[in-house]
Amino acid sequence: MMMMMSSDNMDYSKETQEESLERNEIEKTKISLMRRLVERQDPSSEEVDDLTFRRFLRARDLDVEKASAMFLKYHKWKQNFVPNGSVSPSEVTHEIEQNKMFLQGSDKNGRPISVLLAARHFQHKGSGEEFKRTLLFQFQKSNYANSDF
Repeated sequence: MMMMMSSDNMDYSKETQEESLERNEIEKTKISLMRRLVERQDPSSEEVDDLTFRRFLRARDLDVEKASAMFLKYHKWKQNFVPNGSVSPSEVTHEIEQNKMFLQGSDKNGRPISVLLAARHFQHKGSGEEFKRTLLFQFQKSNYANSDF
């Protein structure tokens, strides 16, 4: 089984340049509104970039309130799950040793492709927490590889 992930779930390939500019302006306005709403409720979210807010907005069809609620829930979870802000390779050594997840180039739009070989997944003693950390570790690698997008 192979799983592919994409940061954008909307198809904008057929829109005109004018429509694209209009959509970008609407998104910028909504990102600004979402940032103010989120930062009022959680000041630690000041460090979050606009692309992250945009992903949450797009996931909720540009509904600022729903996207803000979703983001705040995610942000709280991440602060508890990864208090250092990122997962280090030393935290997921068992999972890395299985060589089941890796980046495999990029798609036509330059976004990194993450590959997960599920057949290589063997859970060791303990819970699935290390695997969750491994997924987060892989997403971090993907974001670093895609930092200019």
